[in-house]
Amino acid sequence: MLAMGSEEWELYPSSFIGAQVIDYGHVSGDMDDDQSGDLAVSMDAVLPDDLLEKVLSFLPVASVIRSGSVCKRWHEIVHARRQTWSKMVPQKPWYFMFTCSEEAVSGFAYDPSLRKWYGFDFPCIEKTTWSISSSSGLVCLMDSEDRSRIIVCNPITKDWKRLVDAPGGKSADYSALAISVTRTSHQYMVAVARCNQVPSEYYQWEFTIHLYESEINTWVSPFTELLIGWRGGDECVICDGVLYYLVYSTGVLVNNNEHRHCLLMYDLSTRPTHTSLMSMAIPVPCPLTCGRLMNLNERLVLVGGIGKQDRPGIIKGIGIWELRNKEWHEVARMPHKFFQGFGEFDDVFASCGTDDLIYIQSYGSPALLTFELNQKLWKWSLKSPVTKRFPLQLFTGFSFEPRLDIAS
Repeated sequence: MLAMGSEEWELYPSSFIGAQVIDYGHVSGDMDDDQSGDLAVSMDAVLPDDLLEKVLSFLPVASVIRSGSVCKRWHEIVHARRQTWSKMVPQKPWYFMFTCSEEAVSGFAYDPSLRKWYGFDFPCIEKTTWSISSSSGLVCLMDSEDRSRIIVCNPITKDWKRLVDAPGGKSADYSALAISVTRTSHQYMVAVARCNQVPSEYYQWEFTIHLYESEINTWVSPFTELLIGWRGGDECVICDGVLYYLVYSTGVLVNNNEHRHCLLMYDLSTRPTHTSLMSMAIPVPCPLTCGRLMNLNERLVLVGGIGKQDRPGIIKGIGIWELRNKEWHEVARMPHKFFQGFGEFDDVFASCGTDDLIYIQSYGSPALLTFELNQKLWKWSLKSPVTKRFPLQLFTGFSFEPRLDIAS
């Protein structure tokens, strides 16, 4: 486990931000008489620590990290005073785009505030197939080959922790992961939704919810339901104290006029045990090729691929909806020029977001599109340094809030 003061962190600002090391040089004493009489006063020398911390807290995270290379005093403030950064101005979420070779995961992080890409070594992640969720500066990862292995980390400070093994065994037919962090206490909850086909029963799937609470370092399994004609998937999110989980029709009980996806809701405060979530399921707003759920300031948002009328499995566009009082309200549809800008767009794609910013990426292209929810503004990111080396190469990514004040 890496702490902010470790040797690895010492190397982090230059390798991550790409900061130039500036040699200010020695000021010679052989100066003109009129100049030698003047004293050069550094603002840093007269500012007390609390005011310097206040000034730095208004900078973007990347600039704060870079400032730690200025001098010993600034380094100590940046790396040793975690409580300082809880008062930082809100940061826009970064997007980590990566591809996976046989050797390692490599990628770049996009900073929308400065519109820059940074070479980024993401801690812990080993495969592109891992399940990933983020909340308030922490990123949760679940091993795709061992579903009981779950890690929580802060990608900025490189602090990480492996949780107690999740119940339900190492494998599952379908698993989804979500994390929710309380911003004030920094305590967090991790939810794992598993779905397994009942042996010899093609139409029946056992759906189970497992919950981990950091405060007590324990897993509980409060809910199980038998789904008939529906199965789980890999998409869930925690929003305003509710776990939302997207389920998929097996095609057995659904006619052509019905949608292939539904949304299940589980109240994490009351944690009911004897109820049917499927009986209260909310259909998606239109036929979708895929759906991505996200929590934007405790507002549940769905980004979905809109299927063709006659062929609902073929994508024709992308829509964004918000759930209010258990009803979907359309927020926006991607303009066709942006949809075409991806080139060949797959029926399934990556999309995630935090605060009011949504990212959308095709698995077959390193192009990255952003949508600002409050301003209804579509914008391409700066061109990604990730390059496509062969036709079938795949890319993926996820967003996270860059924070210095939170630990796993």
